[in-house]
Amino acid sequence: MFFMDRRSLLPLAPAAALWLTEQPAAAQDLDLAALKAALAASGLEFAGQEVELLRANATRALSTYAALRAHAVPLDTEPALTFHALLPGRKPPAPGPFVEIPAAPKRFAKPEDVAFWPLTDLAALLRTRRITSTALTRMYLDRLKRHGPGLFCVVTLTEELALRQAARADKEIAAGRYRGPLHGVPYGVKDLFATKGIPTTWGAEPFRDQVLAYDAAVVERLERAGAVLVAKLSMGALALGGQWFGGMTRNPWKTDKTSSGSSAGSASATAAGLVGFSIGTETLGSILTPSRVCGVTGLRPTFGRVSRFGAMSLCWTMDKVGPICRSAADCMLVLRAIGGPDERDGSVVRAPLGWAQGAPLRSLRIGIAGFETAEGPRKQLFEAALQVLRKAGAVLHPVTVPAFPLGAFRLILSAEAATAFDDITRDGRVRQLSGQKEGDWPNTFRAARLIPAVEYLRAMRVRTQLMQAMDALMKDYECVLTPPSSAMLTITNFTGHPQMTIPIGFVDGEPEAIHFTGRLFAEGPMARVAKAIQDVTTWHRQRPEGFVL
Repeated sequence: MFFMDRRSLLPLAPAAALWLTEQPAAAQDLDLAALKAALAASGLEFAGQEVELLRANATRALSTYAALRAHAVPLDTEPALTFHALLPGRKPPAPGPFVEIPAAPKRFAKPEDVAFWPLTDLAALLRTRRITSTALTRMYLDRLKRHGPGLFCVVTLTEELALRQAARADKEIAAGRYRGPLHGVPYGVKDLFATKGIPTTWGAEPFRDQVLAYDAAVVERLERAGAVLVAKLSMGALALGGQWFGGMTRNPWKTDKTSSGSSAGSASATAAGLVGFSIGTETLGSILTPSRVCGVTGLRPTFGRVSRFGAMSLCWTMDKVGPICRSAADCMLVLRAIGGPDERDGSVVRAPLGWAQGAPLRSLRIGIAGFETAEGPRKQLFEAALQVLRKAGAVLHPVTVPAFPLGAFRLILSAEAATAFDDITRDGRVRQLSGQKEGDWPNTFRAARLIPAVEYLRAMRVRTQLMQAMDALMKDYECVLTPPSSAMLTITNFTGHPQMTIPIGFVDGEPEAIHFTGRLFAEGPMARVAKAIQDVTTWHRQRPEGFVL
């Protein structure tokens, strides 16, 4: 591969040469001092004559930028580059079984008694017709109306749609056409998923009246599974934090605190028993962090497991879609329903989940890292969780997490996010966002204009090295356990590896969690390890005070 200058294109590619020569020249050359200052901002210094030569190219580039900006690019248009979590030569795991163990139906007195029941138990009630989907849906709608405003976790109730879907589910189940464990179960989605004819606000002021004419892939798949959509749940504006145009989403365990973000409403509503399960997205912690803070089970699948069609794009090489539930088993049931290619997201591959609930832990190689630095009550919680696994037959091996300049990778997210929202940055709509501080999106979008393409691509090359290092680590382990504060959260968001978080107790009244990392496209063994802890503990069944009748 080589580069030709403009003159060398003339005899070889007349069309390309014509395009280049027809670009309008800028009115005047860039100011030399300003150009030197821009280079200095990138940590570069060139000789005087080199800067003079560079100025001519940079001046011509301005007309190129203008031409590109004049061409409309819808927000859902991805770059002509696709990130794949699997390294060259690597393939998804061989097909394995998905073993579902249906729960036996339990007794209850009134619908609200089951508000906090895991999906597996709700499915048993619906399958055996101990409760109707309509009764379950009305109960959750009532709780959303009662508790949603105080938690700032609901953007839009989808009551009309929900009751229609519930009635259909009841009719089908009564007729023996049972679609599976999600059939008739009410759920909520983060308000960045397109829902036909229903507002999709992205939590941001410029888009609060946005109504799209199609459903996101995950919404389509859940409807196909028979699930009932009861609410669009809050998210941090444009997927950052917990602050949206309606307020700061609250944590049911500590209602004076945020539920974190950006899948803030999904975690809060699930923890408060307002939905049977929910769907969130993660770019750099947005499923795992709010799930940890709210004491629920969150699963961020492998990058490329779930189609992102119809979901707001933030970072094309990092965005992932996943479930937030009350147990690891619940998450795997939801993942089975939403995963797989749909021909609209080029990053998605077909791969088995390998979910075998009863697989012996002694057959899995499990690594641990980062727990030696824990102190006080957290150390005790971590040690208790690890001891549960040892008693269940697991052998835990200390491992070393790859060491890389992880903070430097953030420029990848900043550059891609700024590209996604370039239009509202340039036309000024970004000023409508309530967050206008140094760490908020408006400033990040503007600052990202100073990230050189060369540095972005260098970061992507170092990212490949990180992927290789993680590939070497996970080659020997099906699962690695780490504290939530571990670097593994950042690492796996860049490498695409799946992670799960489950609650393991409380510190000062706030939930604490442990994180599980799995191999690429092998969420099953990772979830099996998490389930082993939940099988003999009750932390995932705890209910925040004030939300139980």
